[in-house]
Amino acid sequence: MRKFLTAQWENIIMANYEIDPAILNTYLPKGVELDYFEGKTYVSLVGFMFKNTSIFKIPIPMMGTFEEVNLRFYVKRKIGDEIRRGVVFINETVPNKLVSYVANKLYKEHYIAVPTKHNWDIQEEKKVIKYEWKVNEIWNSIEVKASSKKQKMPSGSIEEYIFEHYFGYTKVTNQRTIEYKINHPSWEINLIQNHNILCDFGAFYGQDFKILNDKNPNSVMLAEGSKISVDWKRISF
Repeated sequence: MRKFLTAQWENIIMANYEIDPAILNTYLPKGVELDYFEGKTYVSLVGFMFKNTSIFKIPIPMMGTFEEVNLRFYVKRKIGDEIRRGVVFINETVPNKLVSYVANKLYKEHYIAVPTKHNWDIQEEKKVIKYEWKVNEIWNSIEVKASSKKQKMPSGSIEEYIFEHYFGYTKVTNQRTIEYKINHPSWEINLIQNHNILCDFGAFYGQDFKILNDKNPNSVMLAEGSKISVDWKRISF
């Protein structure tokens, strides 16, 4: 399979919020359905580093390493006996306008470019990972303190549910959806010791998500990450 994009994703923070499925139905692409975990639907505020990015095996000079912050929710598509578990992005944020333009043009995604920055403090016993993005001249942030020790995700866990979605679905119109595949191994995780989130969900992601401003996340996770690739093949249905 020809690869559109390859990169290294590192130190992936997921802050997960239970949300009314009726809110998500507005953003649901045609042909997929919401994916529940123990009867609940979730959105995740995600922050991570994109490193050593290449498009069609061609490195992106000076712009191949950057922060990404996104808000996403979880869906599945049934094809006969196969169930494809994937994500839908409400918004994806990067610091570079060219990266945003290419992703929107080729994959019809919802990228925007805003100032971003990060700070990592990684020691033998602990690691502190922080991502920031600027909205209306105010810096929003997501930060965790975690153990540096790596461990596998427990089978059937909320961690496995959140991280193990390997397809992306984009609502192009009410009648058209694009599907693409993201490839990476199962990630190891670091146990969270503390977290701090400063995010104006309403200002950045719309009034439907303003209710998250006053909520604490149901769970916060940190994954080590790995090399990833995104297939060039896209299915439109």
